[in-house]
Amino acid sequence: MRQEEIWDADVAQRYDTPGRGMFAPEVLGPVVDRLAELAGAGPALEFAIGTGRVAVPLAERGVPVTGIELSPAMVEQLRTKVDETTIPVVVGDMATAVTGGKHTLVYLVYNGISNLLSQAEQVACFRNAARHLLPGGRFVIELWVPELRKLPPGQQAVVFGTETGYVGLDTYDLLRQQVVSHHFRFDDGRHARVFRSPHRYVWPAELDLMAQLASFELESRHADWTGSQFTGESRSHVSVYRLPPDRLSSSPVAADAPSP
Repeated sequence: MRQEEIWDADVAQRYDTPGRGMFAPEVLGPVVDRLAELAGAGPALEFAIGTGRVAVPLAERGVPVTGIELSPAMVEQLRTKVDETTIPVVVGDMATAVTGGKHTLVYLVYNGISNLLSQAEQVACFRNAARHLLPGGRFVIELWVPELRKLPPGQQAVVFGTETGYVGLDTYDLLRQQVVSHHFRFDDGRHARVFRSPHRYVWPAELDLMAQLASFELESRHADWTGSQFTGESRSHVSVYRLPPDRLSSSPVAADAPSP
């Protein structure tokens, strides 16, 4: 199934959980604080902007935000919150689509880069970020660390979350670096609703090499948005990559740039 088919109108309408989960103030607040700090006085671009979970509060902080989003249904949900003038969005693939502007910050949060299912697409995403940045600009990625140490020989699945009415598990294809996330939600009856999404997992070292191919340097890596130390036990990371300040700027619609 293609990503644009996964993120359909039904998912878009159920995506937001105001005040809970990834929309909880204690989760979302540090994300917006850190991104506003990194953007400074310049504009920001969000890859996979979705329904505006991060973009809307970031724009409310005075940071001009533009988005790229593959799913028209997710953009439609975003439009119930803000109009096109407030947060412009280009509908397209974050690995290739262009906005026509330059930014001080490009960001891709909540494991978004793993939605690109090949190494080539993920490298292209880095290059597309560089294409949209001013010299010295930053590309921020939030990504989980694969939990392969939890897989004993012969086992292909890891439970990553359980709570009342919910079970989440990942199934791994180690040969292809592929993961399918399964989210099971139960009501009072005998049936469950399931949502599945495919991903390509990436180790931090591989991510750093992708960054080098796009002329980025790793500026910092922390275990979360509040700046906790990243260690071998960390389950996720926030990595900040930066272009050299003296890097020549080129138009995002130059001849070698892919079309949206």
